[in-house]
Amino acid sequence: MAEAENRIPQGPASTIISIDAMGGDSGVKAVIGGMDKSVRTYPDIKFIVHGNEAELKRCLKRRPALAAITEIRAADDVISMDDKPSAALRHGKKSSMWAAIATLKEGAAQATVSCGNTGALMAMSTIQLRKAPGVNRPAIAILWPSTNKQGYNILLDAGADIKADPQDLLKYAIMGASYARNGFGLRQPRVGLLNVGTEEFKGRVELQEAAKLIGTIATSSDFQFVGFVEGSDIPSDRVDIVVTDGFTGNIALKTAEGTARQVSDLLKAAFKHSLLSRLGALFALTSLKRLKSRIDPRRANGGVFLGLNGTVVKSHGGADATGVAAAIKLAYDLAQNDFSEKLTARVASGLAASKDVLSNLDEA
Repeated sequence: MAEAENRIPQGPASTIISIDAMGGDSGVKAVIGGMDKSVRTYPDIKFIVHGNEAELKRCLKRRPALAAITEIRAADDVISMDDKPSAALRHGKKSSMWAAIATLKEGAAQATVSCGNTGALMAMSTIQLRKAPGVNRPAIAILWPSTNKQGYNILLDAGADIKADPQDLLKYAIMGASYARNGFGLRQPRVGLLNVGTEEFKGRVELQEAAKLIGTIATSSDFQFVGFVEGSDIPSDRVDIVVTDGFTGNIALKTAEGTARQVSDLLKAAFKHSLLSRLGALFALTSLKRLKSRIDPRRANGGVFLGLNGTVVKSHGGADATGVAAAIKLAYDLAQNDFSEKLTARVASGLAASKDVLSNLDEA
């Protein structure tokens, strides 16, 4: 009887998101809070949530409307942030993370969201969902606040794999462009390849080869290749997608996060320095709030795992309810657009075009 009460009621077609409620730094309360915010935005959304049953029931009891569209699946084991991916694979098959991905694999949900350990989530997702045809290294695509009209640029890879050869970078470009089309509605997204300079002769041999491949198949893959871009271009309006290897991308991401925290701390200290500066802060309050909202990392929360047979969104481990809601929104939007299937088709088309390019180069 108790199990039947936890089932999602039958009704009109809806988008079901599988949620790993455990493993995040902010606990179950933040995850349930994010789910609750999402329900107010998307009336057709439903959830299958995995975690400690007693704790989940206790949180949902205060939100009857959310409880009515949420199915609880008990999973008491938790993958911690300190667990190595290899250990998580060996011992984590009864965890909420594993169960959330399995629900996506079995077709009971259209996307999965987790605040848990990034390495473990990628490893478990790859094992269960498998790589899409032609993809050697899946990538994590993140949203980076920018001066573009959409407010964000896409950077990939942000740390799924520290290596990437020219063919991998080509696939990142194709996958990133597909994400931009389905996530932001950009018909002709602009792709840049991260390098130490914008000149054509700059960078490693691998980057030179990748640039040739990306540039040659750009038109047939419905995106523009702007060539090499530098770190200063990542938040600019020059590009929509920045392609790089996971080693470089993750360092860029962590550097930006650290710089943002430092600037925030310095501003707070400056405004508290004297009575006059405190008074100035009051006059600037409206502008400061607008700036805070514009660069609020919670609004851009959610890294998408690209190159798998399924849509998995990684929320920041320390995300609050607002951040979790942003990750769920991203998962919902991609699920609505059949993103995983479209991405697979794009990669296949791009690989076919690149093979023709390589064949012509060999003949020449």
